[in-house]
Amino acid sequence: MTLPRRLAAPEPGWTAEADVVIVGSGIAGLTTALHVARHSALRIMLVTKDVLAAGSTRWAQGGIAAALGAGDSPEDHFTDTVAAGAGVCDEAAVRVLVREGPAAVRELAQIGARFDRARDGALSLTREGGHHRDRIAHAGGDATGAEIERALVTRVLDATGVEVIEHALVLDLLRDVTGAVAGLTLHVMGEGRRDGVGAIRSRAVVLATGGIGQVFASTTNPSVSTGDGVGAALRAGAVVRDLEFVQFHPTVAWLGTHSRGQQPLVSEAVRGEGAFLVDDAGARFMQGEHELADLAPRDVVAKAILRRMRETAAEHVWLDARAFGAEKWRVRFPTIHATLLSLGIDPVRELIPVVPASHYASGGVGTDLRGESSVRGLFVCGESACTGVHGANRLASNSLLEGLVFGRRIADTVVSRLREPTSVTAELADCRDGDGLVDDEARPQLQQLMSRHVGVLRDLKGLDEAERGLAELAAAPGAEPTTENWEATNLVTVAAALVQAARLREETRGSHWRDDFPDRDDEHWRVHLDTTLTADGTLATARGVGDG
Repeated sequence: MTLPRRLAAPEPGWTAEADVVIVGSGIAGLTTALHVARHSALRIMLVTKDVLAAGSTRWAQGGIAAALGAGDSPEDHFTDTVAAGAGVCDEAAVRVLVREGPAAVRELAQIGARFDRARDGALSLTREGGHHRDRIAHAGGDATGAEIERALVTRVLDATGVEVIEHALVLDLLRDVTGAVAGLTLHVMGEGRRDGVGAIRSRAVVLATGGIGQVFASTTNPSVSTGDGVGAALRAGAVVRDLEFVQFHPTVAWLGTHSRGQQPLVSEAVRGEGAFLVDDAGARFMQGEHELADLAPRDVVAKAILRRMRETAAEHVWLDARAFGAEKWRVRFPTIHATLLSLGIDPVRELIPVVPASHYASGGVGTDLRGESSVRGLFVCGESACTGVHGANRLASNSLLEGLVFGRRIADTVVSRLREPTSVTAELADCRDGDGLVDDEARPQLQQLMSRHVGVLRDLKGLDEAERGLAELAAAPGAEPTTENWEATNLVTVAAALVQAARLREETRGSHWRDDFPDRDDEHWRVHLDTTLTADGTLATARGVGDG
């Protein structure tokens, strides 16, 4: 199929300059912005698709993982992370994460994040799937992301040199004649001098645009997670890595057969506190599946749930947390408790119906240990990035830590490289007309294709059908430039890259499960898969670095 190398859009009606543009206002984008501002006089523009406080971070329930407790160590955290990553973690990146993580979390607390604490004042730590130690710091019981977002937004708004542009969708990256990034185009749904399509010229761009969950019919991701950063990076020539590794969260509240879009998450921390899974007959089916039983890594639990659903022709399984009692639900999981009650489920007295749903992209734009992509000056952080930390399956609560640690690293690199504010004078190379867009009316068809054929369980027949369906959507007559159609085009672009990587990887590893290749094959496939968008608009996927 042929995909756009540049999105069709009106000519920019306004322009601006900055030293660095940061796209996204979750933990990754906010951390980067705050640390650049604290350590330099550089001009920062922070662009966000919604309002500043609406980043994906606020949806994170469980917490943030770091070796902060007695008896724990970065080496133990490293061991659990690479075990979950199923052989394809970048071990150097994991060591950065676990060694720099504790200090980064402590600093987060110092700048105002109110983590839950024990009676003696020490951080209250819990355990989640894949962890052999209690190392998950949390806030507000199950409102960790919202509290971290609050603390960072407060600090960023007080910072000097940060200009915020809300309700803005990134379109394409601009490059200079050497191929380095030189800014971006975006569409702002606002008022005044910065409304409509505009361009920001800058010496560095940081993409922290979150996940790609909206390529599937059911997801824990918010509606803004349409792969905009990954799509823009592909069109700019950046390498996208390991996109086939999409993690499905095992326990998402089942709302009925026809429910679509963002679904309510039931945090893994609920199982960490002692809840367990049962089938319709009341049988616990995770015992014997893994040494950690209900706290096995997420790919193991999600697959076990789907197998039991297939065996019993059930539409869902059940999560039993009745032993908690009302007080524990109220204090430890107030947000989840309120959500379940609003759905007519009383978890104090009733089983919770749950199914797996798309949750987290372990792959993304490939970066080095400084967060820089294969395009000079383009940095990527958080779920949009593939640092190599997560491998084939993210360890629970490592995502917030990754955004925190690598956001700081990106900030250090940007400050060191750019040093002082200066005018952006580079001659731009991206002046050609844009290509056609996918009509947003195709979104439900795309999501159904991806959920049916590219979900937890995959095979060649289904992947071929998904590829054919996506090609038909991409080949349809060009739609008008609108926010919805730009998003739909990003979804088709990212979905096509995901499918191509999933077809090529003929094995089962981590969150990538091929029914026709059910074994993990370290001899041939202990490698990364790198995807690029070629000059003629076709995708090329090949083996990258690895141990295979």
